[in-house]
Amino acid sequence: MITLKEVKNKKELKTFVTFPFQLYKNSKYWVPPIISDEMATLSSDKNPAFLHADAQFFLAYKNDKIVGRVAAILNWAEIKTQGVKKMRFGWFDTIDDISVTKALLDKVSEIGKTNNLEFVEGPVGFSNLDKNGALTFGFDHIGTMATWYNHPYYITHFEELGYLPEKEYIESKFPFNTIPVERFKRVNEIITKRFKLKPSQFTKTKQVVPHIDSMFDLFNKSYAKLPTFVPVTDEQRDYFKQKFINFINPEYIKFVFDENDNMVAFAIVLPSFSHALQEVNGKLFPFGFLKLLKAKKHSKTVLFYLIGVEPHYHNKGVTAIIFNEFYKTLKKQNIETCIRLPELVDNLASQQIWKDFDCEIIKRRKTFKKKLK
Repeated sequence: MITLKEVKNKKELKTFVTFPFQLYKNSKYWVPPIISDEMATLSSDKNPAFLHADAQFFLAYKNDKIVGRVAAILNWAEIKTQGVKKMRFGWFDTIDDISVTKALLDKVSEIGKTNNLEFVEGPVGFSNLDKNGALTFGFDHIGTMATWYNHPYYITHFEELGYLPEKEYIESKFPFNTIPVERFKRVNEIITKRFKLKPSQFTKTKQVVPHIDSMFDLFNKSYAKLPTFVPVTDEQRDYFKQKFINFINPEYIKFVFDENDNMVAFAIVLPSFSHALQEVNGKLFPFGFLKLLKAKKHSKTVLFYLIGVEPHYHNKGVTAIIFNEFYKTLKKQNIETCIRLPELVDNLASQQIWKDFDCEIIKRRKTFKKKLK
């Protein structure tokens, strides 16, 4: 018999956060989160997502042993402002027992029905900047700090319970030495002169900070047409600044400005922390932060995290400026491998950006949807 228990306090929340450490303890590919960061993400007094969302966290027990978890999320900005009657579920993990999956997802559906919602979808987070999607291909590739990992049987469970694929994302990689640098140099020269544009040059974090708000403005504008996009609020901007700024090398943030110093494009690249996070195993102290700092400085793999372009400049070659700048920066760091983090397969504008790269798809992930009757 499966019993569900709602998380009610900090001790139980830590149990919720650390369950995957048991489930994936023998996996070479699962990348553990930092426990304190994950606790903050799921705490209503720390994550500003809770200003516009509600969440309940449930643990599943079988014979007094934890066998699964799920977060049931109501994003009120999405539901009330956009009119998308969606019940979200995320932070989903389970043993290979479909009765556990059914119990967890039935609870999510129950909450959705109580709130008169039309469908349930997951795994997703609070917003577009959270992790989303269950891995459907590429289980033998190491995960990243920006994605969830899962066992293949998750997909079988979803399908057997009547959940249908909704959105699909791809992740890909390419060797640094295959970047078509000569093409980008040539286009960069043409575009900067034609549109009077100029790239940024940052070496210190304090140089980046004054431009972060403009970057989020552009993020909201450039991603607005994606399905059920939920804009990043002012409070979330401040939260993400604090959460990610220490993980990013200032040289790995590129902005493009017009002649009036208006931002028209941005891109963020992260060093890969995957192996370091596996060594740290969720703990920053006493020595975990030193291993992460080493990875930040010396990782030979980078993750292309976000790219945004002012809609007026779409299809005008502005990304050539960004890639030209990244080439110079990454070459100095002796980067060997570049990874594109999840992108919607039907985001044609994004696919166009990468058409000149020799990209190999290494992972696919999907969200799954079911109508609430």
